[in-house]
Amino acid sequence: MKKDEGEVKAALCGGSDRRGKGGREENWLPAFLAEFPEMATASPDALAQNAGDAWLAAHPPQAVAYPESAESVARLARWASAAAVPITARGAGRGYVGGCVPIQGGIVVNFSRMNRIREIDPQDGVAIVEPGVITAHLQEAAAKLGWFYPPDPASAAESSLGGNIATNAGGPRCLKYGVTRHYVLGLEVVLADGTRVRVGGRTHKNKVGFDLVGLFVGSEGLLGLVTEATLRLIPHPPYRVAVAAVFPTVEAAAGTVERIFGAGLLPSALEIADRLTLERAREFCEEPIPPGDAHLFIECDGQPAGVDAEIDRLLPILRRAGAGEVRIGRGEEGCERLWRIRRSFSLALKQSGLTKLNEDVVVPRRRLVDLLRLGREIERRFGFPVACFGHAGDGNIHVNLMIDRSLPGAEARAEEALDLLFAQVIGWGGSITGEHGIGLAKDRWWPLAASPEVRKLHERLKAALDPAGLLNPGKFV
Repeated sequence: MKKDEGEVKAALCGGSDRRGKGGREENWLPAFLAEFPEMATASPDALAQNAGDAWLAAHPPQAVAYPESAESVARLARWASAAAVPITARGAGRGYVGGCVPIQGGIVVNFSRMNRIREIDPQDGVAIVEPGVITAHLQEAAAKLGWFYPPDPASAAESSLGGNIATNAGGPRCLKYGVTRHYVLGLEVVLADGTRVRVGGRTHKNKVGFDLVGLFVGSEGLLGLVTEATLRLIPHPPYRVAVAAVFPTVEAAAGTVERIFGAGLLPSALEIADRLTLERAREFCEEPIPPGDAHLFIECDGQPAGVDAEIDRLLPILRRAGAGEVRIGRGEEGCERLWRIRRSFSLALKQSGLTKLNEDVVVPRRRLVDLLRLGREIERRFGFPVACFGHAGDGNIHVNLMIDRSLPGAEARAEEALDLLFAQVIGWGGSITGEHGIGLAKDRWWPLAASPEVRKLHERLKAALDPAGLLNPGKFV
């Protein structure tokens, strides 16, 4: 749900309405529109469309630019730097933390027109893309050539690679294959003053100087504007098998995760869902979901003989752990049939009519059962439903607080519940975000998640690359 236009409410986000110079001083706008007529607009529709993402908050910019080349981005940044106007980069707007909300107004740089796959080179094992390319489009193009881009956020069909890079996106397959950072070999970045720099390259190994690629990946648009990425591809696994098992309790399902690893198995995906998630999915998903209070979804991929051997070892583990009905999908079609259930979870919860606060926390795997129990404790203590599902294999669980915001005091109780959730996760040695980022939504808990020394280091890096604080201002740094 969006806030009233022009306002970002403090409740359920990291701070107050932090409108800065971009929101107060609009005398630059006519000059900007005149300087960039080929890509700039201040139409009400464009401003509204670029005001928010998939989270709760929205704040309109004064202008939106739709560049089509790196040089146009650099020219725009030089102009904005000279005029002291804030810039907020925007990909497909599918983030869950308000990361691309232009909280201080100014200019949104929308990369949707920079959506070209420039090159796919199987010999070098690389793809060169612009930031507006939709993740699934690259995956499909690579697969036609027998190659594989593994990072697979749930929003792959909608999210852009530039946004994935900004948040270091993960997804179910990162258990075996790693997150976005592991596939970024090189970047072209426009800095706050308009300087174009290339970091990394197209080789799969490169140790020249600092890891500047890693510095920009996950930086949430605070350090530079990515205009091109060189991504690592790997050969496409020729065969995959998915297994969906239903358990009587979520503790039984979660406890099975360590048994799977203890048997020497490394699935490409290992997902879990609790009772509330399954109840909503049964109402929403066309695929039948067997009775049971927890669901474990496992996929293995690779060479056919090896995958079949892994499945033969996996099935007895599931049965000994108390699994009820076990369904198997073989090959692309069989796997996708089961994946449709997993992909329905988030949409099914949204259909409830409640506000879904999706918190992508991460805990050490041995704390997985404790985290799921904590979700039930929050439900009992604060009186609203809590649905947990996600990436059990790496401890990255989406704890969804389902809030009826029409009830008095609902937002205050939600913030209190999040205080408890994040404090406990950090106490267990976990993280308040695994793939969504800090953005606005988790700004309140940034000091809890990062020590004073680490926060100071972030500030020093920000000051070095963006001394005027014009890139995505008003966020956690």
